[in-house]
This record gives sequence, C-alpha cells and structure tokens, in this order.
Amino acid sequence: MSALEMPSSGTEEVAEDSLARPQRSVDRLLAGNAWLVFAFLYLPILVLAVYSFNDNDRVGVWGGASTRWYGEMFTNARVMDALWTSITVAVVSTVIATVLGTAAALSMERYRYRGQRTFDGLLYLPVIIPDITMAVMLLLFFVQAFDLIFVATGVQLSRGVGTITLAHVAFNISFVALVVRARLSGLDGALEEAAADLYASRWQAFRRVTLPLIAPGVAGGALLALTLSLDDVVIAEFVSGAGSTTLPVYVFGALRRGVTPLINAVSVLMLGGSILLVLLSLMVSRRRDQQ
Repeated sequence: MSALEMPSSGTEEVAEDSLARPQRSVDRLLAGNAWLVFAFLYLPILVLAVYSFNDNDRVGVWGGASTRWYGEMFTNARVMDALWTSITVAVVSTVIATVLGTAAALSMERYRYRGQRTFDGLLYLPVIIPDITMAVMLLLFFVQAFDLIFVATGVQLSRGVGTITLAHVAFNISFVALVVRARLSGLDGALEEAAADLYASRWQAFRRVTLPLIAPGVAGGALLALTLSLDDVVIAEFVSGAGSTTLPVYVFGALRRGVTPLINAVSVLMLGGSILLVLLSLMVSRRRDQQ
C-alpha cells in the first residue's frame, strides 16, 4: 500500500507547486507595483529634504551639505511672522471648530427635529465644495458683510487674521463633525439613558459619560482640523489682508519669484509639522479603536 501511495503524494506536491508559482508571480508583481507607487509619492519629498540642506544659492546645483538655509529661515522676519500667523489662526480656528463640530455631531446623532436632513446636507457641503469655490464665496461674504456693517455703524472693517480664522472655522466644522459623528454612531445610547435614570442632568450626562467616551474622536477631529488649517493656501489667499500672510500663502507667493533653498527649508518645516499631526491623529484613532 505504501508503495502505491508514494506516486500520488509526489503528484500532489507537483500540482501544489504548479499552482503556487503563478501566485508567487502575482505577489512579486504587486509588491513591485507598491514600491513604484511609494517611490513616485515619496522620492520628490526626499529630494526636497536633501536639497534643503544645499549650501549653494542655486536650487539644482549641489554645493555641499549645510544648515545655512534653516538658520536664515529662523532669522527671516517675514517667515517667522507668517509662521506665527499660521499657528495663531490654526489654534483658534481649531478650538472653535471642534466645539461647534462636536455640537453639530451630537445634534445630528442624538436628536430629531424639523429640517434635520436639510441641515445634514448643508453641514457636509464644505467637504465636497472645491476650495476655489469656497474661497470666492467667503470673499464675497466678507466684502458684503463689511459694507453692511460700515453703512449701519460707520465702522470700517478689513480682511486680516480674523477673516482667515472665520474662514477656517467655516470649513473645519464639517470635518470635525464627520469624525465625531462616526464615534457617536458606535456609542451605546443606553449609557446616557442610564445616567439620566441616576438623576443626572443632560449636561452632567454629557460631561461625565458621553464626552469621555467620544474624547478620542473629538481629539482626532481637532487634529484633522489643525492640519487642514495649517496646510490651507487657497482660501487663506483670498480672505487674507495686508499683514496677515500665513506660511503656505507666503511660500506660494515666493514660488512666483522662483524656487530657492530657503523655500525648500520652509517647505520641509511645513511637511514635518503635517507629518507629526498625521501621526498624532493615527495614534489617537488607534487608541479609539482599541477602546
């Protein structure tokens, strides 16, 4: 019997090997494609980072490694002003958008009222509207609003840090609401009902039960809003005024005069900040999923 079984065993091994070869070829092809995609996405970033340490004044000519341009960046008054403007706008707009976006998510997920579907559709419009369209809309809104305020009160307002902050709040609310609402949809409403049965008011139930449970979602939405605010250039370009240039707008304007190693250093700084915020957001999301 064993002598009869040996050929069949060898045949099965040959058959399995013949089936595994095409699969291994497909795996190699997919792996190669993945590496090509990663190279296409990240090699330009690597080149940018390397040439930000170029000692030569000309971007495309390597003159040796140096941190000269990073030193000039931190001593450049215009760059530092733009950086602090970006940070101020991002922090203030993120705080406001996080509060309003969380409230909007709660109203959509926990309550039912007339016109809710309409509000739901309007809330997510900034997510799908092109940046240039929203920038023009906000510019027209501020111009018309300032004209009405001047006619009514005689006070002449102008575009600046305040208008940039309000514009960033306007589109960040939707992104925060999306993230927080996703967290709320997986939250058991019976926990809030149990808090009410224990004579907790709505505010106490929210503060002691709901908010701690949705805190990772709120933090993730806030980090997303902060990232979007720091990276925005189109909307900030339209609604900004004299003396209120953000860092992305400064870089965009400087590129019109040509790329310099200083712009490379500023771009690397912005890239590093964005990567850090994305990593923090991923860490918060992973912690949220584990809870």
